This record gives sequence, C-alpha cells and structure tokens, in this order.
Amino acid sequence: MKVAIYSQYPKKQSKDSLKALTKELLKLNATLFLEQDFFNDIKTELSNPSNYKTFTVLDKSFDLFVSIGGDGTILRAITFVKDLNIPIIGINTGRLGFLATIQPEGIKEAIQQIQNKEYTLSKRTLLSIETSPENNDIKDLNFALNEIAISRKNTTSMITVETKLNNEFLTSYWSDGLIISTPTGSTGYSLSCAGPVITPDTTSFVLTPIAPHNLSARPLVIEDSTTIQLKVSGREDNYLVSLDSRIATLSNDTIITIKKSPFTINMIELNSESFLTTLRKKLLWGEDKRN
Repeated sequence: MKVAIYSQYPKKQSKDSLKALTKELLKLNATLFLEQDFFNDIKTELSNPSNYKTFTVLDKSFDLFVSIGGDGTILRAITFVKDLNIPIIGINTGRLGFLATIQPEGIKEAIQQIQNKEYTLSKRTLLSIETSPENNDIKDLNFALNEIAISRKNTTSMITVETKLNNEFLTSYWSDGLIISTPTGSTGYSLSCAGPVITPDTTSFVLTPIAPHNLSARPLVIEDSTTIQLKVSGREDNYLVSLDSRIATLSNDTIITIKKSPFTINMIELNSESFLTTLRKKLLWGEDKRN
C-alpha cells in the first residue's frame, strides 16, 4: 500500500495522530510519503525519519491519501489529488469536521476497516471556473470542492452580481457577495448564510446570497448540469473570488463561468460512519431532549 500523508499546520495533536497513523500503517507494510513542507516542519521531531519518503506532486500509483487536520486541510489536500481518483480520508484535529470525520482515538479502528475494505467511496462533485479575460491566479487550480464565492473588496458598499443560468437572466443580487456551493459545501459557508443542507449524493448546486439587500433574495437550488454566468459591478473596480481557501482578485469587466467539474473526489466513508450520523454529531440534532 502506497500512502500519502498531509497536514497544513502541525500541532501536538496532529503530530500525535501522525505517530498513531504511522504505527498502524507500518504494520501493513505500507510505504509512507509525507508532503515535503509538512516533512520539513516536523522532521526534527520524528523518532525515525527514515520511515518516510516525501512528495510534492502525486500520481495514480498512490492507494490512499490521509489528511491530518480539519476540513480546511482536506480542501487544501484536493489541490494535490486533483483528478487522480486517489481515495481520501481525514483525521480530525481541527474543529467541526464534516469532511475530516475520523477522531484521533479512532485511527487504529479506521485503518483496520480500510484494510478490510469496510468502506464505500463517496464521489464528491466539484465546481470549475473559467474567467474572461483569463486570470493567471486561478487557471491552474480552477476547481473547488466546497464553494466558489464572490465577495466585495476594499469597500463596505454592497456589490451587484448579475446572474445568468444557462444563458437566461435570473436576477442581479445586491449583496456582499454570492456563494455557489456544491452538496459537500452546503455544510460550510453557504450554511452560515442560511443555505440548505444537501446530502453529498444530490445532483444539485446552491446559489446563496451573502447579506442580500433584497429581503426576497433566498438561496436557490439548481441542477448541477447548469452553467452559471456572473458579472459584478460596484463602487470599486475589483472584487474577490474564492475557490475554497484560495483567493484571487478580478476586475469588474471579468465574466465568470461556473460549471460542474469534469472529475470527482473520492472520499472514504467507513461503514461505521455516514453523512447522516455526521450531521447528528456536528449539528447536535440528537441533543434535543424530545429525541
């Protein structure tokens, strides 16, 4: 088994999780690769650095990608995985953990389940973006797992986001911005702006305005085959576009086209876990005493 391991900001819990993970994987004679920057950050603290090789890019020969951190770490991890179809699992040393669902104390059991193939692959839809004129900051990594968000820059004034669906005019959102979310991202930024929760296997996207001036503007669920076209205007000449955690500045004359990405991300879902179980745990739905 060839395993890639990644973490963004190594802290004690992440290092302890790496130690526990390494112990279990070496029992299976796995070959372990740490992301180069991650390895450089912790190599002086590793008891046996020779257990690890390093990577800066991946190829299809890898059998598993393990992310150690929170959901943000997994969002960064997909920039390595891209369209390679490498299964991803996340060990949660962050906060909420909708994507990183394995707790540090459950590492041994999780690896055993993976070894026994007691899991399914949850194929997660991504968004892709094109801009006219082309923007160099996003053209190489032009996809997002959670959401693509448009937001104002250098101003407290709202912006206007003219929105078309399949070349048909929908509306112009007067707001602080607009979120286009995948089902995976429906529990992220979109949810905090009153967007709906959508199960990961739903073939839909969500348009969620950010602090809209029009009180009638509400989140809209659309087919994921829809082509979304956006044009922004406002008092400033530029605005921000974010792809998960990656941000670029665009000028107001830029036309944005957003579509379903041609590839998916494979998230490992252990048989002992499910999206509904995660919802109950993370949103505390089971805490109502009437349950």
